[in-house]
Amino acid sequence: MAVLVNSETSRQLAPEVLAAMEKIAEAALNEHGLPPEAEISLTVCDNAAIREINKKWRQVDAPTDVLSFPLWEKGKAVPAGQVLLGDIVISLEKAAVQAEEYGHSLEREILYLFTHGVLHLLGYDHMNEADRRKMRAAEEKLLQAVGAKR
Repeated sequence: MAVLVNSETSRQLAPEVLAAMEKIAEAALNEHGLPPEAEISLTVCDNAAIREINKKWRQVDAPTDVLSFPLWEKGKAVPAGQVLLGDIVISLEKAAVQAEEYGHSLEREILYLFTHGVLHLLGYDHMNEADRRKMRAAEEKLLQAVGAKR
């Protein structure tokens, strides 16, 4: 499992955070029977950059914490060999604010946002209460696997 990281900020993700991201992604893929060769593209940026992406693709002119753009459709066969599941974009600025609001570390918030994004790539959503509970349970299971509890 590869997480391909593109940092558009001066801040780099710590090696431990990157290793935890790969473990989270591997566990999620394994849970869904997807090939371990799959890749996820991750861009970390600031609020201005994610605001532009949000405006362009969702017509929402505001920064957000995480965006996901799946390239694989749930229920469809996954091609053999390496496959890019999709792109995740995380605003480090927004993550820092939320980490402070929730009283945990920036690293934990980044891992939560990454996990949330991975699950969106795998077809999870939170448009209704039942789906939100299912997604939240999957998030907690994956985060606990790397010791990133709330």
